[in-house]
Amino acid sequence: MDILTLLIVISVGFIAGVINTVAAGGSLLTLPTLIFLGLPSAVANGTNRVALVVQSIVATMKFRSSGHFNRRLGYTLGIPAVIGSIIGANLAISISDEWFNALLAVMMVITVIFIVWKPLKTSDLAADATFTRKQTIIGSILFFFIGIYGGFIQAGAGFFIIATLTAVFGISLIQSNAIKVFVTGLFVSASLVVFIWNGQVNWLIGITLAVGNALGALVGSSIAIHKGDKWIKVFLVITVLAMSFKLLGFF
Repeated sequence: MDILTLLIVISVGFIAGVINTVAAGGSLLTLPTLIFLGLPSAVANGTNRVALVVQSIVATMKFRSSGHFNRRLGYTLGIPAVIGSIIGANLAISISDEWFNALLAVMMVITVIFIVWKPLKTSDLAADATFTRKQTIIGSILFFFIGIYGGFIQAGAGFFIIATLTAVFGISLIQSNAIKVFVTGLFVSASLVVFIWNGQVNWLIGITLAVGNALGALVGSSIAIHKGDKWIKVFLVITVLAMSFKLLGFF
């Protein structure tokens, strides 16, 4: 890996780490970048998960120390997500590059719509708040399917997690982010095992990306706790649209 590639991977990893922790969608930057650098889609998908695991650990520790992490809810939703991710990862390693790129592009456009249009209302509940059985069952079912998607593509999964947490449980964006990074870390770790088993990970690039993601997660978690995510929306929308058009072959 030459110096230019090293700088690109670390820089994109840092930006993605901030985005993933403040809101979601950082993999919409890292995945296309890894593909554009020459990695096959399945390898890019697996390599990206190495960085996501490290990023999730760093961000979860930060949110936990600030008192915004509901551990019980995190584990309750994390278990079905892990089961789903194993299913999704097995689907991902068998799909062609052309189909993967097309699906990624479509999900990027859907993600942009979600970024721009966020009708969900939230409230700042106590970190140890409990929820009804109905909420728990609905949330667990939805997180199973989120896990399938996360194991398959992962890019943009954080937006579906935030949507579910706010719609079903009504928790604030900061608390949703805390659950999101924790659950993401769980199901990405499970799916990463599948990619490693099938030899679909470039460890040099993955570890380099992880350094950038970890640094970005530190910065992003501080921003999420103290300032929120408004400043990042315009940048993310423009970037995601540009990369989705690139994947679809418009330019």
